[in-house]
Amino acid sequence: MTKAIFFDIGGVLIDLDFEACLRAFREILGFERIDEILNPYKQRGIFGDMEGGRITADEFRTAILAESREGAVPEDVDRCLEHFLTGMDPKKVPLLKELSARLPLFTLSNNNPIAMGLSRKVFAENGLAWENIFTDNFISCDMKMEKPGPEIYAEAIRRSGFAPEDILYIDDGTANVEAGLKAGLKTVLYVAGEDLRALIEANL
Repeated sequence: MTKAIFFDIGGVLIDLDFEACLRAFREILGFERIDEILNPYKQRGIFGDMEGGRITADEFRTAILAESREGAVPEDVDRCLEHFLTGMDPKKVPLLKELSARLPLFTLSNNNPIAMGLSRKVFAENGLAWENIFTDNFISCDMKMEKPGPEIYAEAIRRSGFAPEDILYIDDGTANVEAGLKAGLKTVLYVAGEDLRALIEANL
């Protein structure tokens, strides 16, 4: 019996546009090597360092601006990342409200401080108060652990207070889903555009 749900954020709850983000970094900032550090599932280089909590958001912005066109400012970096998060399917709004009234929901995400702020903004724009939906958040930059490493799953399970077999874990990354399965979670791979409600109801 499912007693709690772990959600990945980007690609599951919030839609992503990888190519639009690449274009924004090149066009807005003139930062040409964005494809070397930005990945739909696991970031690399300074982007990976920010998601892993090894550098701060300000340090990331400074590093990006050092290779950007003259006149670019920190806010431009955030504006580029905003192109990665394109919004939320309206059908997920009532689903999250209903689910959060039935059982504890948690996030388990490779994420960074800038994108987390943008994610909360997307939720607010859809009439969702983040704190009312999620019981706790297991975020890579805060925990200094990253999926698909086993440590982040073990710590998320421990902090949730639930047995792994009682937790449904939904992610759009195959490696992450496989790692969740090894950790004992009930895992589901979500494909963009899929009916999330039907997927969850079939696995509760």
